[in-house]
Amino acid sequence: MPHESAHAFWLHSPGRGEIRPVALPEPGGGDVVVRTLRSGVSRGTETLAFRGGVPPRAPFQDGEFPGPVKYGYLNVGAVEEGPPELRGRTVFCLFPHQTAYVVPAGAVTPVPDDVPPARAVLAGTVETAVNALWDSPPLVGDRVAVVGAGMVGCCVARLLARFPAVEVTLVDVDESRAEVAAALGAGFARPEDAAGGCDLVVHASATSAGLQRSLDLLAPERSVLDLSWYGDAEVQLSLGGSFHTRRLGVRASQVGTVSPARSGQRTTADRLALALDLLRDPAFDALVTGESHFADLPGVMAQLAAGSLPALCHTITYEGA
Repeated sequence: MPHESAHAFWLHSPGRGEIRPVALPEPGGGDVVVRTLRSGVSRGTETLAFRGGVPPRAPFQDGEFPGPVKYGYLNVGAVEEGPPELRGRTVFCLFPHQTAYVVPAGAVTPVPDDVPPARAVLAGTVETAVNALWDSPPLVGDRVAVVGAGMVGCCVARLLARFPAVEVTLVDVDESRAEVAAALGAGFARPEDAAGGCDLVVHASATSAGLQRSLDLLAPERSVLDLSWYGDAEVQLSLGGSFHTRRLGVRASQVGTVSPARSGQRTTADRLALALDLLRDPAFDALVTGESHFADLPGVMAQLAAGSLPALCHTITYEGA
């Protein structure tokens, strides 16, 4: 593979994606050349971008919204050139959908040998879940609801299910998520059927209705941990009597910085390495719900954005790209 060229997925304008050739820079002494094996579509943020919304900025984003822009951050590849300790290793990088790329060696994290590439693309999402549970860890025996059974909500639910005696319920309007919840070791309920009195509610539906229901499910003196990115959408809540009389709260969590609860002891590199170690758990395979070839990505993104291709994490393969 020549270093001079590769191909990348670009959002040309809202609703229109395309594959473009890109020139790769000559790698420096501290760089790695990575050939992509698998990438993942972060359905919530990437379809938000595809429809013309503005998601959080990605580390190696190129261009600006509404487009043209190269966006994505779940990439697993093989190091073809770089420091001896990385050469030949499978690594994770917060890089867009691209056949090959050159980045500083510190931007990649080795994937454990027993974590397959298709599961390893979830590292960025599991990292978000780790940071969330550093922000609001449950106590032994807590009852927890996770509202929104997308990628983030499901990753949070799986980690919560591994806490001793914690009862976790995934809450979603899509009843087909019940099967995924079972694979993750969690219960499932529709919003109208979910039991209240929760010690902790994690919200990840990115909807006003989901956040409102999250508040409704709380026990008094508790808070919702909100992981949603709403883009430019307006959020409406009813903060009348029960919000004040029960002294409820809403707390934001975001992965851009390490949770203050761990920022003195852990770096972002430590957090990502922990996420990849947690992905040794095969239960996370339930989140990988389909795959397509890189050449088909423009059409796949349109289908995901339209809702005609149901998916949690849809992965992209690169063989022959």
